[in-house]
Amino acid sequence: MYRYIIRPLLFLFPPETIHEISVIFLKFTGIIPFFRFIIKKYFIVESPYLNRTIAGLKFRNPVGLAAGFDKNAEVFGSLSDFGFGFIEIGTVTPKAQGGNPKPRVFRLKKDKALINRMGFNNIGTEDVIKNLKRRSNGDLIIGGNIGKNKITPLDNAILDYEYCFEKLFPYVDYFAINVSSPNTPELRKLQEKEKLEELFNSLIKLNNSREKQKPIFIKIAPDLDKGELKDIADLVNNCDIAGVIATNTTIGRENLSYDREFIKSMGEGGLSGKPVRERSTEIIEELRKYLNKEKFIIGVGGIMSETDALEKLKAGADLLQLYTGFIYGGPSLIRKINKALIIDKVQ
Repeated sequence: MYRYIIRPLLFLFPPETIHEISVIFLKFTGIIPFFRFIIKKYFIVESPYLNRTIAGLKFRNPVGLAAGFDKNAEVFGSLSDFGFGFIEIGTVTPKAQGGNPKPRVFRLKKDKALINRMGFNNIGTEDVIKNLKRRSNGDLIIGGNIGKNKITPLDNAILDYEYCFEKLFPYVDYFAINVSSPNTPELRKLQEKEKLEELFNSLIKLNNSREKQKPIFIKIAPDLDKGELKDIADLVNNCDIAGVIATNTTIGRENLSYDREFIKSMGEGGLSGKPVRERSTEIIEELRKYLNKEKFIIGVGGIMSETDALEKLKAGADLLQLYTGFIYGGPSLIRKINKALIIDKVQ
């Protein structure tokens, strides 16, 4: 029904408008117990074959929602009713910011892809915390994806990450350090070895100062070369970082059906969806070669079907995240993936 009726109707409107409407709808349905019961009954797949313990956290299944959908931690409860094993909120910055000028999200329907240049639009750490305090389901794993404000100079970026880390620590189960969005100027420079090591050391020190530590993951770009990947893997191996989220959106424009001028007219931004599937999987395979066995990989990028999900896991991912696949495939995609994982495990 989603593919043939709901999605065509939703796609009549601009992407960001539909996202805002979806959040309002999920807020509304989240306060109707009977509606939530029906949704859960249909979408949630339960099986011991799906359970995962990763970095000390117990996941009911390995399929999560990537950062970007529930930026402000407004509807994580309602989203979990669709069967997600975990929800990553954010990207959250210390201060609220509006992001880049609109329009800033574009659909490439023929390619099942999106181009976005949102620019970390969010309500800021303090207000996100107010929403997280409403969390009622203690079993739901919530990750906090954190970044720097656009106006913060790169030399002071660590202060922004420290601020978000300290403030969000009591309210999230793990952290995703976003240094790979292409939509904040100079942010990707933080993936360079020396800068990344400094950032890691700072956050690990804060983490170790707590009675109980929380897993920290680094979210990387798909545009890194093998040498850069090796540098990041070496850093992760040699410190208390739980693993890598691979990957964010790409600045590349390969594997698209549209002509070059049409794509150029959309301007800058990160490409996600089906065209990045292959590159994301390659990154996961490379990382798995470099990372120690006790380090984990969250695979994200172009998961549009059950086959894509299995491909990521077989490449070396321990958990999965959806975003663009959720937009194009709808909630039933989560159910299909989890059922396929059970069948694959049984076989």
